[in-house]
Amino acid sequence: MTAVTVLGLGPMGHALAAALVAARHPTTVWNRTPGKDHDLDAAVARTAADAIAASPLVIVCVRDYEVAREIVDTDTLKGRTLVNLSGGSPQQARALAAWAADHGADYLDGVIMAPPEAIGGPEAALFYSGQHEVYAAHRPTLAALGENATHVGEDPGRAAAFDAALQDLLWTSMSGAVHAFALARAENIDATELAGHAKALLGFFPDMIDQLAGQLAAGDFPGDGGPISAAAAAMDHVLSTIRANGLDNGVLSAARAEVQRAIDAGRGSDGFARLAAL
Repeated sequence: MTAVTVLGLGPMGHALAAALVAARHPTTVWNRTPGKDHDLDAAVARTAADAIAASPLVIVCVRDYEVAREIVDTDTLKGRTLVNLSGGSPQQARALAAWAADHGADYLDGVIMAPPEAIGGPEAALFYSGQHEVYAAHRPTLAALGENATHVGEDPGRAAAFDAALQDLLWTSMSGAVHAFALARAENIDATELAGHAKALLGFFPDMIDQLAGQLAAGDFPGDGGPISAAAAAMDHVLSTIRANGLDNGVLSAARAEVQRAIDAGRGSDGFARLAAL
């Protein structure tokens, strides 16, 4: 069983270490603040350098890329594989990959799409990017973290890019949901009364995502299912209700401005997917 080091024992780092221990990998851990390792059947390193020296595979899960670079000891990194599971941007991932290469280490960047309690189980989705041969070599060990893992490309920034795009969808959708409840409340509609209808409305969403992706892949944006100009009219009706109730209209106004740019560019008769290809 491959020996593994985990740097960082916050809630997620602790869960990663626990999953590796459960899979019977010899595990060494280190954390800036001592005491977070008391319930782990793992070796506790005195320093980050000692922890890195203990294993050929080093997983770092800390606040961000800057902290990851601060704690990773370059003198002991050479010849090892560094797997960074800290959050950040695609640009930061590429920079850290280059930094690791300069210090003689292989590098994989990763994103965890799951809460700590899901780590080690089938619901833990992880994206990895970097050299495929490096990922293939360590895939059996990394499988201990989650069965639903995907290598998304050789570019070290691709995992972070997938994460950014999916988080963009998530938080824009969440913002829309809470704003819908606020608008309903202003019109004396209870949230529980609206919830069922909201879920029914969004039942078409998976099919719509496939449709939008297919149009973007084909570079063809038919508007027969609802042109951008029709979306503009619908947004205007909603915005008038939002403003009449004195609610913040920033999110939908921004979306309406995107639609207007497409109309001004002569694309009002195209389908909504055109907005991603202007």
